[in-house]
Amino acid sequence: MKTSRMGSRVGVILIAAIVALSALGCSGAATSTPSPKSTVKQENVEMVNPKLVAANTRFGFKLFSEILKKDTQKNVFVSPSSVAIALSMTYNGASGETQQAMANALQLQGLSLSELNQANANLKTNLEKGDPSVTVAIANSLWARNGVSFNSEFIKRNQTFYDAEIKTLDFNSAAAPREINGWVNEKTNGKISEIIDQIRPDQVMFLINAIYFNGKWTNEFDKNQTEARSFYLANGKEKQHPLMQQKGKYRYYENDQFQAVSLPYGNEQMSLYLFLPSQKSSLSDFHKTLNSENWQTWMGQFSQRQGSVQIPRFKLSYDIELKEALSALGMAVAFDKSKADFSRLSDVETNINQVKHKTFVEVNEEGTEAAAVTSVGITVTSVQIEEPPFDMVVNRPFFCAIRDNKTGEILFMGSIINPNL
Repeated sequence: MKTSRMGSRVGVILIAAIVALSALGCSGAATSTPSPKSTVKQENVEMVNPKLVAANTRFGFKLFSEILKKDTQKNVFVSPSSVAIALSMTYNGASGETQQAMANALQLQGLSLSELNQANANLKTNLEKGDPSVTVAIANSLWARNGVSFNSEFIKRNQTFYDAEIKTLDFNSAAAPREINGWVNEKTNGKISEIIDQIRPDQVMFLINAIYFNGKWTNEFDKNQTEARSFYLANGKEKQHPLMQQKGKYRYYENDQFQAVSLPYGNEQMSLYLFLPSQKSSLSDFHKTLNSENWQTWMGQFSQRQGSVQIPRFKLSYDIELKEALSALGMAVAFDKSKADFSRLSDVETNINQVKHKTFVEVNEEGTEAAAVTSVGITVTSVQIEEPPFDMVVNRPFFCAIRDNKTGEILFMGSIINPNL
């Protein structure tokens, strides 16, 4: 039976997720140094497996729903992609009940381990090279304690399919947290400077994913048109806040419950989707309908339409410990030090102790800088009926998502109840 625990502090660039593993009996473990980076070439990297995108979409909305149960009165902004990638790296070390529980939580039905790994490699390449005018940078790393033996196949798969940087450190050194945080700061372009404040004696590994996004609007907002206007909070209070505005032709959809618009970046492969609940509804009501099935339906309903948009300029940081949410999704066994089975990771018994997530996003007249996950393909109707121009004023709590329109991957999603600067 295991006797150790683990803890960590983590984050993401625009969004990053970190998984910390702890083990028992570290003093008796054999010393090994992870092997050098594999040179195995990936084939068909341009082809993204739709099963992975569908799995990430289901996982993303289920995770978001669990998070909202905890943070109901604050802005929420997460990157389900970052969390999914970090956990997929860890999944390579799981066996038995633990492996099945993680597969269920990550919605990986129908995907073998080899298919999952190859699909993640292809998705990374596709997202990073999809639009030369939009920056998407996905970085992975694995930080191991000196003197602890780890399975060579586990290390190799993370190098080969996740392009993970493998580092062995003296976790007892005061310089270790600084080195890990320096990597995070670099990969997030300075938006997230710290993930780990200290390393506990029982911590033997950190798996970290960082995603950085920077996209310029296809059509930038004119700063001279930005004006301080009323924004109505969920509690009925009113505040003055800068609203950016422009007119044009957009992919747009509305029904009795909400208005929604797609604001594209660069060559329009990626977009910011904004969902504004109707006056007779609310953001909390919208959350009740937010799931992967409805999302796919809504994505197919967007069509080109002339109109005007007013959206708030905002900037925020968010962080959360995901152990409770992931346990609710079915992978509690992975956190249980007496039941977790990561025998494919190391001969030393280990469990996941923490999964922390941290994000940053800034939306202004030029574009968006953030960390996030995106999914879902775009369907264009062949026949469109001309409709009168719409007017969408985002002056109350709203939902947003950054989505890759080519693959359908959702990089980021959030509920903004009070935009801040």
